[in-house]
Amino acid sequence: MIRAVLFDVDFTLIQPGPTFRAEGYHAFCAKYGIAVDPARFDAAVASAAPILDGPEDSPYDAEIFVEYTRHIIESMGGSGTHLDGCAREIYAEWASNHHFELYDDVPSALERLTAAGVRIGVISNSHRPLDAFLSHFELAQTISAAISSAEHGLMKPHPSIFHEALKRLKVAPGEAVMVGDQVRHDIEGALRAGLRGVFLHRRSGPPPRVDELAALGVPTIRTLDDLPAALSTIQNS
Repeated sequence: MIRAVLFDVDFTLIQPGPTFRAEGYHAFCAKYGIAVDPARFDAAVASAAPILDGPEDSPYDAEIFVEYTRHIIESMGGSGTHLDGCAREIYAEWASNHHFELYDDVPSALERLTAAGVRIGVISNSHRPLDAFLSHFELAQTISAAISSAEHGLMKPHPSIFHEALKRLKVAPGEAVMVGDQVRHDIEGALRAGLRGVFLHRRSGPPPRVDELAALGVPTIRTLDDLPAALSTIQNS
């Protein structure tokens, strides 16, 4: 029986607003006198992604995210002595909730889970204070446990951050499902910790590793509106 559902935060429950899109990076860089090409933003983000895939047992380290941000700026054509300062300001601002938007399907998904008596938690690899996150998006009444890697000390996919969330929810790993947009951090991490998983692929284009995930009993969904059916599949498997 599924007694708890854990969610990733960034790109699962919330998405960046203009501040962290191409125009936002352009504005940050202009403030530091750095010239960048906004048209290169999407490719820059894609090329920076492997930086976040460090060793499986990585401690939280702000420098990883600063390096990720710096790579994006450089891949957009940015350079100069102020590049590091710009990257650090962008990293710092990522913790501010007003730069983000809640996906439209989140409130109803959480309401359905709560009505079914399922406990809800969130796990994030970011440095965003999650108490402020819950308050800002008015989620404190539905989410019972929230833990960030900056608070915990270790990042997903390390099992201990999943186990700490389950401890706070007072459920066993086999009674919980993790929902997230990152196969390695969210899904593989959850499976390693003894949970089940649901892969949420909101982006356009074909989702990666669908057959491999299905063989592991992990459904792939495009929206949280499809979560009840995915959870039913897991529970009946």
